[in-house]
Amino acid sequence: MYSIAQLKVGVAIQVDGHPYLITNSQFSKQARGGGVMKTTVKSLLTGVTRPMTFQGNEKIEPANINYTKAQFLYAQGQDYFFMDNENYEQFSFSKTDLGDKTDYLIDGMEVDMQNFEGKPINVQLPPKINLKVTHAEPSIKGDTAQGRVTKPITVETGITILVPLFINEGDVIRVNTDTGEYCERA
Repeated sequence: MYSIAQLKVGVAIQVDGHPYLITNSQFSKQARGGGVMKTTVKSLLTGVTRPMTFQGNEKIEPANINYTKAQFLYAQGQDYFFMDNENYEQFSFSKTDLGDKTDYLIDGMEVDMQNFEGKPINVQLPPKINLKVTHAEPSIKGDTAQGRVTKPITVETGITILVPLFINEGDVIRVNTDTGEYCERA
């Protein structure tokens, strides 16, 4: 059990049987009263963020979260199918469950699977991935004279990214999966 002093950003807790991740915490203490920890938590099941307050003598249950490796198999309609690398069980998430992560999924890609009490609840992408450029307009001499130093390109997953002018169709680039920004040529 956690005391309120152990409630820091990144700690996974369980409240009323649901797992939450602490995204913000602030300790306060008033004159004669006990300490209070005001937190912002994100539900690991639904992704909803909400505030929670814990009193000084409260004990908070840690969430039983563990990570295993999984492989992205394929997408069918609004469902995305994965396979656990340890026991080869298949499971799926909907597009709404995964959100923007679907923009970076490539068949055969290895991801970290987040489990709560042995059940998959989310996937975590690598921080940076390599994507092949499928469409890029050619750079025109003089583009930089107008202050334009980037151009939009399309990658193999179908998303559009702004990249430097020297990137061409067929190049492989490294993209940050958190921000969706170009990092470097791979």
